[in-house]
Amino acid sequence: MRTISKIELSEKIKREAQELGFSFCGISKAELLSNEATKLEEWLKNQKHGEMAYMENHFDLRVNPALLFNGAKSIITLGYNYFSDESQVDSTAPKISKYAYGKDYHKVLKKKLLHFFEWMKLEIGESLAGRVFVDSAPLLEKAIAAKAGVGWVGKNSNIINRQLGSFFFLCEIVLDLELNYDAPIKDYCGSCTRCIDACPTQAISEPYKVDGSKCISYFTIELKKQIPESYEGKFDNWMFGCDVCQDVCPWNRFSIQNNEPKFKPKAELLKMNKKEWEELTEEVFSKVFEGSAVKRTKYEGLIRNIAFVRKKE
Repeated sequence: MRTISKIELSEKIKREAQELGFSFCGISKAELLSNEATKLEEWLKNQKHGEMAYMENHFDLRVNPALLFNGAKSIITLGYNYFSDESQVDSTAPKISKYAYGKDYHKVLKKKLLHFFEWMKLEIGESLAGRVFVDSAPLLEKAIAAKAGVGWVGKNSNIINRQLGSFFFLCEIVLDLELNYDAPIKDYCGSCTRCIDACPTQAISEPYKVDGSKCISYFTIELKKQIPESYEGKFDNWMFGCDVCQDVCPWNRFSIQNNEPKFKPKAELLKMNKKEWEELTEEVFSKVFEGSAVKRTKYEGLIRNIAFVRKKE
């Protein structure tokens, strides 16, 4: 096989990413993220991570992806659309974030990434070393995604893409190969503050800074203890995750229905009314959320969340 340039190879990788259904692909150098290191240190020092103790682990790896494995040189950042124009039929029922409508994205995307990596080895050579990640490594993936030019970090701390909005999953392939690196793009949030104004718990403490310990997603997924009473009536009926800061973002007017069958919500999930959720049994939970990311909070956790949002009544 003839030797091809870094530019040619990088373009070939991006074309294959598109063929595999990824919404976008950007490439950055694996190196120290010095600015992000300072921000993360301050965020942790101010206890913005709440009880997510794992955020304190592997600090060096988080701020320097070159340390993920010996010889790591490049990071391929990929996005996969999960937006759904379907919604729960009963508008008064407790709500679930769109990302959890279908099958667990960790498993769906991990399979696609491994397939992609095998293609790379066939194209580049079996000696190629790399690792694939879907929320499975201490990576500052949003900072890395911004560095790869796939979008900018919005005021709600999500990556926003000009063509797609923000309803997509991020995942990465780290390689021991130098590629052609993309440049960051400018911030297009402008003077907009809709996400800040709309946040039910005021978790977006200031532009580009989210207090994780106040976020509804944190309370309904990460927090294992009882939810503080001071937040009663502030959850906007969310029982798992929260989409408010994305729903109000003007850039999400460009969101399009995803075409991944495994992300299609089960009909019974969308049809369940408020009363059925409040009387949810473990058997129904297991059936409705089979293979779903909602299993992460477990039956007891979801029941706790449902009971908490009921308290506002």
